[in-house]
Amino acid sequence: MEFRHLGRSGLKISEITYGNWITHGGQVESDAANACVRAALDAGITTFDTADVYAGGRAEEVLGKALAGERRSGIELFSKVYWPTGPGRNDRGLSRKHVLESIDASLGRLGTDYLDLYQAHRYDVETPLEETMLAFADVVRSGKALYIGVSEWRAEQIRAAKVLADELKIPLVSNQPQYSALYRVPEAEVIPTSRELGISQIVFSPIAQGVLTGKYLPGQPVPAGSRATDEKGGGANMIARWLSDDVLERVQELKPIADDLGLSMAALAVAWVLQEENVAAAIIGASRPEQVTDNVKASGVRLDDDVKRRIDEVLAPVAQTDPALTKSPDPRP
Repeated sequence: MEFRHLGRSGLKISEITYGNWITHGGQVESDAANACVRAALDAGITTFDTADVYAGGRAEEVLGKALAGERRSGIELFSKVYWPTGPGRNDRGLSRKHVLESIDASLGRLGTDYLDLYQAHRYDVETPLEETMLAFADVVRSGKALYIGVSEWRAEQIRAAKVLADELKIPLVSNQPQYSALYRVPEAEVIPTSRELGISQIVFSPIAQGVLTGKYLPGQPVPAGSRATDEKGGGANMIARWLSDDVLERVQELKPIADDLGLSMAALAVAWVLQEENVAAAIIGASRPEQVTDNVKASGVRLDDDVKRRIDEVLAPVAQTDPALTKSPDPRP
């Protein structure tokens, strides 16, 4: 396993990070989740990403139990706040009330005294950014989080937050966007802005919800038990846009490239995102330990320019690149 600095900070994280969106507390049971976390630790992964909203809080609980007994200073634990965690009007967003209540709830579910990184899961269009950043500053100064990050924020939102973070003297070090060889939206604006500001990307869905594994075949029904059939965890909605035959046919053209490198198609997809220097880590998820073992083979892989160009040329007609796709959520009702 190789490690990268998170933003312009001294914190190093594993370039393959284990995340439990969709899986823990939802798609897989606790025993399987524990096995996946153990496989991640055995593979050298030290960084774990979750959120208070995943599986209604159960994902944090499962991860906390799976990591119980590990040396706390030897792992990096990330969580997030924004999406609704209860029925009340203030049980959502990035108000001071919700941020300060949510950090305590996340720490309790995870069974830890602090988070290494606390992230704003989306931009809150209804709360003044100054209020949110001051709340995050208080979280950091109380010792409940060491660093602050955001997720799926637009370039101008990241820039405005960095100005306030610098004024408040708190370390805003990361953004967590969706990024893959099929979804290249952050490249136009978010990555250049972040690079300038000393902020890293911790990217999710590097294998495009599983499509870049090659297991979804053009003209064929989706495999039983795959993410495309997971209505409960929300995976089916996310993956639907990639299941057209024109996308799937292009993805199949990547198999000879992966074979030439001795990698699975999933590991090739993870390696692709790690070629971007502004990416500090690629988040992988798993429902089986062997998926973790396979994905971590991407660590340390360096694709030469010709290989990278071949992948990009194959997927260019179907890849999404429009920066307008990074949108703020609609105001909450």
